[in-house]
Amino acid sequence: MTLANAAASASVISKFRREVWAYWKKHGRHDLPWRKTKDPYKIIVSEVMLQQTQVHRVIGKYGEFLERFPNVRALARAELSDVLKMWSGLGYNRRAKYLKDAARHIVDENGGRVPKAVILLQKLPGVGPYTASAVRVFAFNLPDILIETNVRAVFIHEFFNDKKKVSDAQITPLAHEAAEGQDPRLWHAALMDYGVHIKKFHQNPTRKSAHHGMQTPFDGSLRQVRGAVLKLLHMGSHGDLALAKKLSFEQSYIHKALEGLKKDGLVTNDRGVWQIS
Repeated sequence: MTLANAAASASVISKFRREVWAYWKKHGRHDLPWRKTKDPYKIIVSEVMLQQTQVHRVIGKYGEFLERFPNVRALARAELSDVLKMWSGLGYNRRAKYLKDAARHIVDENGGRVPKAVILLQKLPGVGPYTASAVRVFAFNLPDILIETNVRAVFIHEFFNDKKKVSDAQITPLAHEAAEGQDPRLWHAALMDYGVHIKKFHQNPTRKSAHHGMQTPFDGSLRQVRGAVLKLLHMGSHGDLALAKKLSFEQSYIHKALEGLKKDGLVTNDRGVWQIS
């Protein structure tokens, strides 16, 4: 299916839906742990974890995290150092702080209940437009649309296969048409799984997205240094010299990582000694 514009006939949309649902029926990842719950807290944990992290890396951590922090109040009252320890291995550690801060906000401002309204969800630290919509869809089964890498792959492959630099603005009308009348939770799970399939067998159509960007390599990156610094500080506080001796990175790079971690509120410095916040 290829369209010259961002509109589709009812028959085209109907055929598209049948393809998506057929794939879901045979190959859908029904066993993903966050698809077995409608608990808004557990959904928001999964959505923050899945930001910039592959599914297979999240699965194990998701269960461990929820075992340690089973509800929003448990996370809200936890020490940041404990949250960061449980987060270790997922990367982008500022997300752990955002999640803890979001839990605190939910307890303080919403009586411990995850809100449904977009405007309230987007007030939570670390929750942007996509995550807010994902919580509405997967926790509350409310009608909305989700556009992320796998969903982009589906729409670009099916409707814009001969185009380049396809924007989300072009995809959005089609996403609304296709989602109309469908169960929001199941439809978007099916779309995402179909997108995973398409990316494997059709040279990843998201490369044609106007929003596509290649992730920089982890080895030698500032992300790697930040992770190594946090791992060491989990074992106890360290001064600059001790960190430089124990870490095999240039001192200037370690300093840059420390300053970034401090800015993100993950570490503090007390008279030359670094520790987890």
